[in-house]
Amino acid sequence: MRILVFGTFDHLHPGHRYLLEEARKRGATSVVVARDPNVLRFKGKAPLQNEEERATAIRSAYSDLNVMLGDSSDFLAPVRAVQPELILLGYDQKLPPGVSEKDFPCRVERLEAFEPEKYKSSLRRANATNDH
Repeated sequence: MRILVFGTFDHLHPGHRYLLEEARKRGATSVVVARDPNVLRFKGKAPLQNEEERATAIRSAYSDLNVMLGDSSDFLAPVRAVQPELILLGYDQKLPPGVSEKDFPCRVERLEAFEPEKYKSSLRRANATNDH
């Protein structure tokens, strides 16, 4: 089964790893890493790591995953390229503006949270900022 996941993956942490490992259990996994300008545009802040660093971290941790950068303007381009049978979303993952689950040509599954009180990216970012 072809699985597709996407996200920012800033400072790969156990919550991200949970998503990636759950995807791997389901089949051949492709990972789309959000482009830096899109992260800034949609989240209102730049990622702490640039897109290449984030993609490299995933490739280093999971050599069996197909890791790619997202398209700068066409968010569905990777979906058309991979032709997944399942798109796996994180428990709190938001889709880009103008994209809904109805736009996907396959089943969509949303995972349960994995210790969000410890591993939610926004909490980790706030703690990293407070530590400096």
